[in-house]
Amino acid sequence: MTKKIYESAVLINAALEDEQIQSLIERIKEILSSNDCEIIELEDWGRKRLAYTIKKSKIGYYIIFRFYAYPEIISTLERFYKLDENILRYLTIKLSQSALEQLEKNKKPPVIAEEESKANVDEEEVEVISEVEDKENESTEIEQ
Repeated sequence: MTKKIYESAVLINAALEDEQIQSLIERIKEILSSNDCEIIELEDWGRKRLAYTIKKSKIGYYIIFRFYAYPEIISTLERFYKLDENILRYLTIKLSQSALEQLEKNKKPPVIAEEESKANVDEEEVEVISEVEDKENESTEIEQ
């Protein structure tokens, strides 16, 4: 079997203190590393308001793991998620090649395009200001 790339999104009870949340994240990392997984990326979204109440919680702490793993390890990881009462929800998916390409595109924002759009906006503002000034000059000429 070959390793595949997985993404695991975990929603932790935000009522916990920061140290407890960090220790839970460390336990998840330990489970992954002890099962011969390689963590590629860890996205810490922090506390967010939930759209609806989950287990009497209105706020959740979001964390996303991307990692290489053998398929058999996913069941071990999800069993840990189920048994831990501080984990409100979780979702683990296998990432396809197109999903990985999209993630890479999202990481590298097109800086050149942003600079060009700012330059275009500046030119438009200059044109609008100059048109307003021309109209003001015309109205003062008419009054004289």
